[in-house]
Amino acid sequence: MKFSEEQMKDIVALKENLIEQIEKHQKKIDLLEKNLTILDLTLKESSFTKASQLGRVKKVVSKEIPQKSTENSIPIKQGNDGKIIANAYVTPEQVSIVLGDDVEIDAETPPFKSFFLDRIIGEMKKKDTVEAENGTIQRESVIDYIINKNGSDIREIIIKNYRQKERVNELINTAGWSLTRMLENINK
Repeated sequence: MKFSEEQMKDIVALKENLIEQIEKHQKKIDLLEKNLTILDLTLKESSFTKASQLGRVKKVVSKEIPQKSTENSIPIKQGNDGKIIANAYVTPEQVSIVLGDDVEIDAETPPFKSFFLDRIIGEMKKKDTVEAENGTIQRESVIDYIINKNGSDIREIIIKNYRQKERVNELINTAGWSLTRMLENINK
């Protein structure tokens, strides 16, 4: 069946509208998933009943966000004294780096933005963007991050779409290095 030029324009406009709607809803879904993660952590830390043991919550959360437990955490230690400053939780979709309750680091403390966000994650994002433009990966698969804060202090760094297992070690190691340098800069 042949379509007129005007019908083709309408079809293209409809397609663009659908893509826009999908992106809008995906952002809402991402925000809801982030909120569920935060609620789960809050319940886990402040409740004598583990969130994973709550029947209804478990069903909803287990489908969307893997449970974070100390069993599958990777401790991130401060370089000079070996103190655990954060824990990393790795799922197939994301790496979550949760800072310890006693660790207070302002997001503006160097070298967080200049090294970890701009240089490490930024370079990965550039490579992914090129691959997306070449059609090797979908645009939704480009690495991205979310910084959850309490005031100006970093509480959690969520890195989505790391895609390659090799990146996990680099992200965790460079996060540890960055957090250690940040703590040193705070204590100067």
